[in-house]
Amino acid sequence: MNFEEFQNQSRLYVIGALEPAELEEFERERKKSGKRAEDFITQCYVLRETFALSLRPEKASASIKERLTSMVRERKQVTHARNAADVPLMTAATK
Repeated sequence: MNFEEFQNQSRLYVIGALEPAELEEFERERKKSGKRAEDFITQCYVLRETFALSLRPEKASASIKERLTSMVRERKQVTHARNAADVPLMTAATK
């Protein structure tokens, strides 16, 4: 594998896209290439992280928002019902 091929493989390596056989060959070449290879891999990781941080989060869909709102409403109703049921017990205990 020449260094240009190693660079192409490095880009795939940092995103976890190498097949097991490719990974073995890549690791062997990585050891042979030494600091030059490590520097390039580090550069690829930096680019990967920069790209990930540049992405905007996807907006939640209306259906997800509605499901979440519904879950909150249900939880409030259950909590309110429990609290209302506990009130007579507390008044009986204080008498």
